[in-house]
Amino acid sequence: MRSRYAAYALNKSDYLLETWDAPTRPKTEKIDFSKEKLEWQRLEIVDTKKGGQSDSKGIVEFKAFYLENGEPHMLHEVSRFVKTNGRWLYVDGVVKKVGKIIQQSNQGKNAPCTCGSGKKFKRCCGLD
Repeated sequence: MRSRYAAYALNKSDYLLETWDAPTRPKTEKIDFSKEKLEWQRLEIVDTKKGGQSDSKGIVEFKAFYLENGEPHMLHEVSRFVKTNGRWLYVDGVVKKVGKIIQQSNQGKNAPCTCGSGKKFKRCCGLD
Protein backbone atom coordinates (compact mmCIF):
# COMPACT_ATOMS: atom_id res chain seq x y z
CA MET A 1 0.00 0.00 0.00
CA ARG A 2 2.72 2.45 0.95
CA SER A 3 4.69 1.69 -2.19
CA ARG A 4 1.61 2.38 -4.36
CA TYR A 5 1.07 5.69 -2.55
CA ALA A 6 4.70 6.62 -3.26
CA ALA A 7 4.21 5.63 -6.90
CA TYR A 8 1.22 7.97 -7.16
CA ALA A 9 3.22 10.76 -5.52
CA LEU A 10 6.09 10.21 -7.99
CA ASN A 11 3.84 9.61 -11.05
CA LYS A 12 5.23 6.07 -11.53
CA SER A 13 2.62 4.69 -13.90
CA ASP A 14 4.56 1.52 -14.73
CA TYR A 15 4.83 0.48 -11.08
CA LEU A 16 1.14 1.13 -10.44
CA LEU A 17 0.14 -1.08 -13.35
CA GLU A 18 2.64 -3.80 -12.36
CA THR A 19 1.17 -3.95 -8.84
CA TRP A 20 -2.44 -4.10 -10.06
CA ASP A 21 -4.15 -7.52 -10.23
CA ALA A 22 -4.55 -8.44 -13.93
CA PRO A 23 -8.35 -9.05 -13.94
CA THR A 24 -9.08 -5.54 -12.61
CA ARG A 25 -6.12 -3.66 -14.13
CA PRO A 26 -7.00 -0.86 -16.58
CA LYS A 27 -6.38 -1.81 -20.22
CA THR A 28 -4.20 1.27 -20.71
CA GLU A 29 -0.41 1.16 -21.13
CA LYS A 30 0.14 4.25 -18.98
CA ILE A 31 -1.76 6.14 -16.30
CA ASP A 32 -2.12 9.74 -17.41
CA PHE A 33 -1.08 12.11 -14.62
CA SER A 34 -1.05 15.23 -16.83
CA LYS A 35 -4.66 16.17 -16.02
CA GLU A 36 -4.08 16.11 -12.28
CA LYS A 37 -1.93 18.70 -10.60
CA LEU A 38 -1.82 17.03 -7.20
CA GLU A 39 0.87 17.39 -4.55
CA TRP A 40 0.66 14.36 -2.27
CA GLN A 41 1.33 15.22 1.38
CA ARG A 42 0.98 12.09 3.53
CA LEU A 43 -0.60 8.67 3.92
CA GLU A 44 -2.43 7.49 7.02
CA ILE A 45 -3.26 3.80 7.38
CA VAL A 46 -6.57 3.67 9.27
CA ASP A 47 -7.05 -0.10 9.51
CA THR A 48 -5.89 -3.41 8.04
CA LYS A 49 -7.54 -6.81 7.89
CA LYS A 50 -5.50 -9.89 7.13
CA GLY A 51 -2.65 -9.17 4.73
CA GLY A 52 -0.08 -10.97 6.87
CA GLN A 53 2.73 -13.17 5.64
CA SER A 54 0.58 -16.33 5.63
CA ASP A 55 -2.51 -14.63 4.13
CA SER A 56 -3.49 -14.60 0.47
CA LYS A 57 -5.84 -11.62 0.74
CA GLY A 58 -5.86 -8.35 2.63
CA ILE A 59 -7.79 -5.13 3.11
CA VAL A 60 -6.29 -1.71 3.84
CA GLU A 61 -8.30 1.35 4.84
CA PHE A 62 -6.35 4.55 4.35
CA LYS A 63 -6.52 8.31 4.07
CA ALA A 64 -4.26 10.05 1.56
CA PHE A 65 -3.82 13.80 1.97
CA TYR A 66 -2.90 16.03 -0.95
CA LEU A 67 -2.94 19.60 -2.23
CA GLU A 68 -4.87 20.49 -5.35
CA ASN A 69 -4.29 24.04 -6.54
CA GLY A 70 -2.83 24.77 -3.10
CA GLU A 71 -6.02 23.64 -1.30
CA PRO A 72 -5.91 20.66 1.13
CA HIS A 73 -7.88 17.56 0.09
CA MET A 74 -8.25 14.01 1.33
CA LEU A 75 -9.02 10.63 -0.25
CA HIS A 76 -10.43 8.01 2.16
CA GLU A 77 -10.54 4.52 0.62
CA VAL A 78 -10.83 0.86 1.56
CA SER A 79 -8.67 -1.20 -0.82
CA ARG A 80 -8.52 -4.94 -1.45
CA PHE A 81 -5.28 -6.75 -2.19
CA VAL A 82 -4.44 -10.31 -3.23
CA LYS A 83 -1.09 -12.10 -2.95
CA THR A 84 -0.02 -13.74 -6.21
CA ASN A 85 3.33 -15.53 -6.51
CA GLY A 86 4.43 -13.95 -3.23
CA ARG A 87 3.62 -10.40 -4.36
CA TRP A 88 0.78 -8.19 -3.12
CA LEU A 89 -1.40 -6.80 -5.91
CA TYR A 90 -4.11 -4.15 -5.75
CA VAL A 91 -7.54 -5.54 -6.71
CA ASP A 92 -9.95 -2.63 -6.22
CA GLY A 93 -11.12 -0.06 -3.72
CA VAL A 94 -14.20 1.64 -2.38
CA VAL A 95 -13.88 5.39 -1.91
CA LYS A 96 -15.52 6.41 1.35
CA LYS A 97 -14.84 10.12 1.04
CA VAL A 98 -12.91 12.42 -1.24
CA GLY A 99 -12.75 16.17 -1.40
CA LYS A 100 -11.57 19.43 0.00
CA ILE A 101 -10.75 19.64 3.70
CA ILE A 102 -12.78 22.32 5.43
CA GLN A 103 -11.24 23.95 8.47
CA GLN A 104 -13.46 24.12 11.54
CA SER A 105 -13.08 27.76 12.47
CA ASN A 106 -15.67 27.87 15.25
CA GLN A 107 -14.52 24.81 17.21
CA GLY A 108 -10.84 24.55 16.41
CA LYS A 109 -8.61 21.61 15.70
CA ASN A 110 -9.34 19.87 19.04
CA ALA A 111 -13.03 19.44 18.18
CA PRO A 112 -14.32 16.07 16.92
CA CYS A 113 -13.81 15.65 13.19
CA THR A 114 -16.83 16.29 11.01
CA CYS A 115 -16.16 13.09 9.02
CA GLY A 116 -17.53 11.04 11.94
CA SER A 117 -14.33 9.09 12.69
CA GLY A 118 -14.49 9.90 16.40
CA LYS A 119 -10.99 11.39 16.28
CA LYS A 120 -10.04 15.00 16.90
CA PHE A 121 -10.12 17.11 13.74
CA LYS A 122 -6.36 17.75 13.96
CA ARG A 123 -5.68 13.98 14.01
CA CYS A 124 -8.09 13.16 11.18
CA CYS A 125 -9.04 15.50 8.34
CA GLY A 126 -7.15 18.57 9.57
CA LEU A 127 -3.65 19.24 8.36
CA ASP A 128 -0.94 19.14 11.01
